Amino acid sequence: MNHFDVETLTVGRWRNGGGATREIVSWPLDAEGFEWRASIADIDRGGPFSAFPGVDRTLTLLAGDGVRLTSDGVFDRLLARPGQPFEFSGDLALSAELPGGACRVLNIMARRGRWTTRVERVAAPVDPPIGHAGVFHVLRGHWRTGAQGRVMAAGQGMWWDAEDDAPDRSVTPLSPDATALWADVARVG
Repeated sequence: MNHFDVETLTVGRWRNGGGATREIVSWPLDAEGFEWRASIADIDRGGPFSAFPGVDRTLTLLAGDGVRLTSDGVFDRLLARPGQPFEFSGDLALSAELPGGACRVLNIMARRGRWTTRVERVAAPVDPPIGHAGVFHVLRGHWRTGAQGRVMAAGQGMWWDAEDDAPDRSVTPLSPDATALWADVARVG
């Protein structure tokens, strides 16, 4: 398993100047394109979102007053509640508005037809299925990883690939306020 701290991830500015991305993982590593990807995005101002044809996306608000995503004739959705995932097709032309200023989101992307994702807010122990990839991001409180016994706090987390054969990949809350986002990433078929 690979641990991360959001504040130490490399920051890459968006081409349109509207934000920055901190990549957690792009799988496979060091490949030209990705099969699945996880990142944290800081959205500084409204504007167009990049399209990702053939990719399914899930955005989850982490901090800020929210982001309104619109796709003409398809949806108009305000993500205002931290920790509530929103799934949509990366094929869509999207526009974002920031009603309350800058915000931060978790972005999970997967190639349609090859991988599926499920992002959920958790407050109880998580035992990721063998053969699945995933990302675990702490929102509040403290969590402990099973095999390594490492303690993670808000803004920290871990990711693993589908071939990870660690015998105990479980994550356990250590404090009553512990909440996290778990992105389960599974191969299709």
